[in-house]
Amino acid sequence: MEKSWPGSQAQSGFTLLEVLISLVILSIGLLGLAGIQATSLKDNHTAYNRSQATQLTYDITDRMRANKVAIDNYLTSFMASTAATAQAGCLIAGCTATEMAQHDLYEWQTAFIDILPSGRNTITKAGDTYTVMLSWDEDRDGDNTNDPEFQASFQP
Repeated sequence: MEKSWPGSQAQSGFTLLEVLISLVILSIGLLGLAGIQATSLKDNHTAYNRSQATQLTYDITDRMRANKVAIDNYLTSFMASTAATAQAGCLIAGCTATEMAQHDLYEWQTAFIDILPSGRNTITKAGDTYTVMLSWDEDRDGDNTNDPEFQASFQP
């Protein structure tokens, strides 16, 4: 004959309730973990774009320093970077300083468009200081009022 303990009938569903509560707690924890992962991916992409903007800025400033004869031809008030065209002579035989400036702007703008989403750039001069400013649509919402900017100033 089996022995039954007193009150064993009253506790028959208690283990099932513990398992359900554990599953709810685990589910909330996993949702929190997924939220942290999504935030981490977003922040990582933001850091990547800022790193690319830094690299693009250093690229054009180095090109400008290397072509001091025509450095003012890099200014966006002189020629918008979107209007620059490739200069075939700069790749093969050689070209003038002005043609090199246009070719540099063309290559830089091509890389800029490929790397930063909806990017905008300006190159300005105040006194003997040149300033390169880049901005891009980080959240890709089409609103330019809250876009991040990267700016670097230098003297050749």
